[in-house]
Amino acid sequence: MVTISFTEFRKQAAVYFNTVENGEVVRITRHGKVVADIVPSQKKLPSWKKAPQKLVIPGVSLSRAVLKERKES
Repeated sequence: MVTISFTEFRKQAAVYFNTVENGEVVRITRHGKVVADIVPSQKKLPSWKKAPQKLVIPGVSLSRAVLKERKES
């Protein structure tokens, strides 16, 4: 958890939003009192942000399987 003052947050909001995006909580204080916690969203990642699944055909090279399929069509 990162704790910063409101003034510091205003100056560098983009930096702290990147910190939150990377999974860390940012706590904002004003005059020494906690006024907000910015936490990462619990929503699922959109499919375009997820790592792609690797295609595997056991015992066969994927490129060979594609070439064989092209020849047969």
